[in-house]
Amino acid sequence: MTGAASASFTADDYKARMERAARQAADAGLAGLLVAPGPDLVWLTGYTPTAVTERLTLLVLAPGREPVLVVPTLEAPDAERALGACALTLRDWTDGKDPYAATAALLDADGRFGISDNAWAMHLLGLQRTLPGTSYASLTEALPMLRAVKDTAELELLAAAGAAADAAFEEIRSVAFAGRRESDVAADLAGLLRRFGHSQVDFTIVASGPNGANPHHEVGDRVIERGDMVVLDFGGLRDGYGSDTSRTVHVGEPTDEERRVHDLVREAQEAGFRAVRPGAACQEVDRAARAVIEDAGYGEYFIHRTGHGIGVTTHEPPYMIEGEEQPLVPGMCFSVEPGVYLPGRFGVRIEDIVTVTGDGGRRLNNTAREMVIVD
Repeated sequence: MTGAASASFTADDYKARMERAARQAADAGLAGLLVAPGPDLVWLTGYTPTAVTERLTLLVLAPGREPVLVVPTLEAPDAERALGACALTLRDWTDGKDPYAATAALLDADGRFGISDNAWAMHLLGLQRTLPGTSYASLTEALPMLRAVKDTAELELLAAAGAAADAAFEEIRSVAFAGRRESDVAADLAGLLRRFGHSQVDFTIVASGPNGANPHHEVGDRVIERGDMVVLDFGGLRDGYGSDTSRTVHVGEPTDEERRVHDLVREAQEAGFRAVRPGAACQEVDRAARAVIEDAGYGEYFIHRTGHGIGVTTHEPPYMIEGEEQPLVPGMCFSVEPGVYLPGRFGVRIEDIVTVTGDGGRRLNNTAREMVIVD
């Protein structure tokens, strides 16, 4: 997380997050949580190691105990400066010592722990060797909703990131598309995201013509032509919180079919948005958007989930997909992004980030969803 984002939170915020995480671990029947460097550690403590190496860094959270951050001695000064450091105990270890033994002293010898999805296998195996009676579950599996409900400050940061992505779209729609490579437009998008405050650009998909039928098209050297539909999907981190939006533009006048498919996806996106309300299951958002596309005869061409959560990463729980019965809660933020992908021809996707409110949903992206004609 960047310094600007950290400045939006206080030591009390991080203390409350760690306490909440420990309580949720106990409610899930876990002996505690083990959090490695990555988005969970940033969210819980405000600490990002300057370099993630083979040296063990691990936050240990257990119900009824003070949080402990195990860190290499040479990184302890940086850890002490993290905003959440005053709410935890630092336990450092020096090269030549066994970090797993130091960590094991903090753990129940036969406990089951949630552990960060991005923890290194060598560290997990080291803990298992030291404490063979322990067992582990990935944090996403054990506590999928840990970061899902955002507080007021987080919502403000997500709204600002969304507004920055919107500003980038308003600028990109006025640049030349025809005769330029996809990679040229993608570079323009990346530059605009940075200009509007993003410190990290995670993706800039520019999928023109038949490439638009691939939802995760890798930008290439295809020259965009007049008559192309172009899917734009871009986002990253601004002040530590994510943006992610998609709009589909057309180079010159579209055909009747292209306009019809675009209108269909816009209607599906609106239906998904209108399904957002407290207490509704995540799958209801997917069902609402998917029903519009299926009823129009294009169901087989909608080939991905309707949405994913967003926060300190651009993809995180909850997921808007059939089978996900997690109820929506005010403060959750996620994408609503149905699409239709016609192989060898073109694709259309329209995506907004939406947050759940007390009585429905609020969009964090507000650029035109109608078809935009570009040159």
